[in-house]
Amino acid sequence: MSDSPLQRRLRSFRFAFRGIGQLFAREPNARIHALATLCVVGLGSFLGLPARDWAILIVTIALVLATEALNSALEALADRVAPDDHPLVARCKDLAAGAVLLAALGAVGVGLLVLGPPLLAALGLT
Repeated sequence: MSDSPLQRRLRSFRFAFRGIGQLFAREPNARIHALATLCVVGLGSFLGLPARDWAILIVTIALVLATEALNSALEALADRVAPDDHPLVARCKDLAAGAVLLAALGAVGVGLLVLGPPLLAALGLT
């Protein structure tokens, strides 16, 4: 007896949530991103950001976490298929790590642009 389309879809979500759990359980950098996310959400809540700004922050946070997940997946797979040092594996890992760094630096820029002006206003510095 085969699974229904709904059962297959629910199983897919279960796998996805398991992957997210593994990301935060096993990857120290993901936990650093999570801490940064909590700080941004706390500051955004304190500042009473409008919905548009929240949308920008949510997409930015998701981009950083998604690149971290892809980087972690690529590293795990590379370690499995090529446990010995190989220049192509090292290159792939470096490129994936670079993607995370680019996303994180972009997130810092977005954070400064979105949170900076209302924070300065709240502090009476504008």
